[in-house]
Amino acid sequence: MSTAKELKRLLNANQLLMAPTCFDALSARLARDAGFPVGFMSGSAVSATRLGMPDTGLISLAEMTDQLRNICGAVPGHPVIGDGDTGFGNAMNLRRTVWEYARAGAACIMIEDQVSPKRCGHFEGKQVVSREEARMKVRAAVETAREAGILVLARTDARAVHGFEAAMDRCRDFEEEGADIVFLEAPVSTDELREFSSSMRQPVMANIVEGGKTPCLSPDELKAMGVRLAVYHPMIFAAIKAMQDSLVALRDGAGVAVPPVASFDEFKRIVGLPEYDRESARYATGS
Repeated sequence: MSTAKELKRLLNANQLLMAPTCFDALSARLARDAGFPVGFMSGSAVSATRLGMPDTGLISLAEMTDQLRNICGAVPGHPVIGDGDTGFGNAMNLRRTVWEYARAGAACIMIEDQVSPKRCGHFEGKQVVSREEARMKVRAAVETAREAGILVLARTDARAVHGFEAAMDRCRDFEEEGADIVFLEAPVSTDELREFSSSMRQPVMANIVEGGKTPCLSPDELKAMGVRLAVYHPMIFAAIKAMQDSLVALRDGAGVAVPPVASFDEFKRIVGLPEYDRESARYATGS
């Protein structure tokens, strides 16, 4: 079964899929090994970890595709949703983006309706393209994705620009165009998120960012609303804090990091050294 078909099966199982955002091969493998059924490559986290820059449209298609390829390669057979930002241009650029993400191994691509350069969905100052252009880009994404064998997650950022009802109109457009998952970014209240979820026919996604615009609801609360895909961001924020604390401890004279750390043996296990050694032994020759 392809990863796209597996993701479709999971979405149709009438359960909540929790997806912690990943940003590289290691974080994707950690999320999979922890038992999460779906991976979600966050453009914001990739921009932060690969470039050390904010999610403001600075990262390129080539860089995002390269990171996605590494992520999918680290978790073969595991469904990964790739953040495709605005598609990196117009509808024709978007068609190429869909193909590149499919070739990189994604089960699904997320496309949004911001103008380029875009901004993280929970940053201030976002702008969106016209409703007509947004619909046409989702149409282009869906038609291309059907050829490429992946799914489309269609996202609108119009809530922050034109209000909730205008954002809902775009979500209905995206459903009519055949999007497999619909995502209204940054609703500002539990009531808005509940109305969005109950109004859609297709599976919906919620993006829960600590300190962001959307209320930080628990998985049980989201499941009760009918949300099918919940994206959380524990690894990037936890990793930043842990690295800061360990560096402070080392700078202040500790011989080893004071915060809890993985052992060296655990590190070797996670990166697959035992499997590598067993495999390499099959090809060993005498000295």
